[in-house]
Order: sequence, then C-alpha cells, then structure tokens
Amino acid sequence: MISVLIADDEQPAIDELAFLLRQDPRIGVIHQAASGAEAIRLLTREPVDAAFLDIHMPGLTGFDLARAMQRFEHRPAFVFVTADEEGALEAFDLEAVDYLLKPVRTERLQRSVTRVVETLKAGSAAHAGTGTAASAAQPEMIAVTLGGTTRMIRRDDVRYVQAQGDYARLHTEEASYLVRVPMSDLERQWADVFVRVHRSYLVAIPHLTRIRLAGDHPSVTVGVAELPVSRRLLPALRERLEAATIRPRA
Repeated sequence: MISVLIADDEQPAIDELAFLLRQDPRIGVIHQAASGAEAIRLLTREPVDAAFLDIHMPGLTGFDLARAMQRFEHRPAFVFVTADEEGALEAFDLEAVDYLLKPVRTERLQRSVTRVVETLKAGSAAHAGTGTAASAAQPEMIAVTLGGTTRMIRRDDVRYVQAQGDYARLHTEEASYLVRVPMSDLERQWADVFVRVHRSYLVAIPHLTRIRLAGDHPSVTVGVAELPVSRRLLPALRERLEAATIRPRA
C-alpha cells in the first residue's frame, strides 16, 4: 500500500479525490493540503510515496510544488489533477507520472495509480541495483491529446509512429494519438529504441513480432499491424536488428 498526498485549494475537490482513492486497495494513508505551502510543511514531516497536485493554487502552484519536491531526499511520484488542458507539456517536462483532467473518472484514476506503483517499483529497483536516483528509472512520459482530452502515455507503450505531414501519430495497443512533432524529430530523439523502416513509419524494436526482409515486399509486423519496409532502409534496418540480436526471417 502506498501513502499519498492530495494538494488542492478546493476542499470539495480534495474530498472527491480522496473518496475515489480510498476505493483502490493499493492506497494506504491519504494526507491533505489546501495550499502548496501547507503541502511543503506536511512533506517535511510525513514523506509520502505519491502526490496528486492541483495546478492552480494560491501562492505556490502545483508546478512550483513539483519543482520543490524534486529537491527532496524522498521524492514522491506526482500526478497533476486539474481542469487545465494547457499544462500537459510543462507537466511532461517536470517528469510527472500522469496528468488527470477534472472531473476525474474512477477507471482513469485507477490507471494513474498503476503508473504510480510501476514508477515506485522501478525507482526501488534502481536504488537496490545501482544506487542511482529513482527518477533515472522513471519511464519517459509523453503528453498527447485524444478527443479534446490531454493525457500522459509512456513512450515504451508506443509500438510504432506514423508520419502525417508535420505531425506524427503514435500507435499503442489501445489507441493512436496525434502529436505536433515531425517524425524526423522523433526519429532523432528516439533512436535508442525506434528504427526507421519506411518514409512513413518508425517502429519500436522491442514490439516487433515478425520480420520478413526477403522477397519482393519486405515488411515488419508490430502487434497486428504489418508495415512496409523501404528497400533503401533495408541495410540500416538489418544492422539495427543484428545489434539487437533479432534475426530477420526469410
């Protein structure tokens, strides 16, 4: 069970979120703070595992509070809970675990708690194995929009990327998301895991399920999607697969 802090300047919002969190058996003690300053005072006395932060609070905002928590020896995983759709990019820069929009839905909150638990486990493993900071083991999060709702997804959930003009569409198992980033930028930034197979596609090597590089129509399969492989990119793809010890099938 994990201990959490809810920081919000509106008591009804605290009460509602606390009620929903209590329905999750993974949640233990729930602390409450009506301002950023009160949250800082509480955290100096009672370290918590996770913090659910409103953005717009008087004095210290949720963003200010998140920056302050990064200096704590025991840094909580934190989730922003807000009615403001415009803050997702800054939340991503601050390494938030998730970004929830009010009113919070139960199933969406449960997914957020799952991400918190996974982040805490990854941080514990990093401490035990290497002694490095927990934040170094946190999965990279990406701010995306679907149906007018902004949310955070994990980069390692992205199976492949599809070019759409000046935008890129990220495909996960459950959905696809359009982001305002050219695919050429993602190819450069995500070169550690993703490889270009076609002018229109980047694929995540760990998600490859089938590889056919011989014949007239080379392709790779990611989940249920079969994607074409450009002849021009075949040599570089083979080299990446060899480095990843993945053998292409005939």
